[in-house]
Amino acid sequence: MPRLGAILVCLWAPGIVFAATLGGLLPGAEERGKATYRFLGLALYDARLFTPGGAEFSWSADFALELTYLRALSEYDLVEGTLREMKRNGGRPNLDAALYRCFDDVEKGDRFLAVTTGPDRVGFWLNGIQTCWLDGPGITRRFMEIFLGDKTRSRSFTRRLRGS
Repeated sequence: MPRLGAILVCLWAPGIVFAATLGGLLPGAEERGKATYRFLGLALYDARLFTPGGAEFSWSADFALELTYLRALSEYDLVEGTLREMKRNGGRPNLDAALYRCFDDVEKGDRFLAVTTGPDRVGFWLNGIQTCWLDGPGITRRFMEIFLGDKTRSRSFTRRLRGS
């Protein structure tokens, strides 16, 4: 029976690490909304938005976004896709090198967590391990508009994610 306990802990560990990371960075965080993002019919990731107390989404309050990947994607695809979407939303900041430090290849089931701390800072964790912080004027909105802005590729995805 001790082996079964160890196996169960290993299966639950990603959720425990996620909860501990999120709770320490965004006190009182509760899920606000969730959605699955699809590209050309293929499900790429499940997304969940967390706000303090599950409050309505606002750019003026800190929040967290979790992406659980439903397929493997390369670091290159993640970074270049992010830069393309940022450009499409109104400008491409010089973040290439920073994003390559933040992102890594993902496999099915991997989880990225992004947590904002004010308008000028976003932290990233991959499977509970901190990968980086992005700092700069307005970086929170510039980065997160990919998922939560008014010009996302899927308005229904964004509406569900925002819980509205």
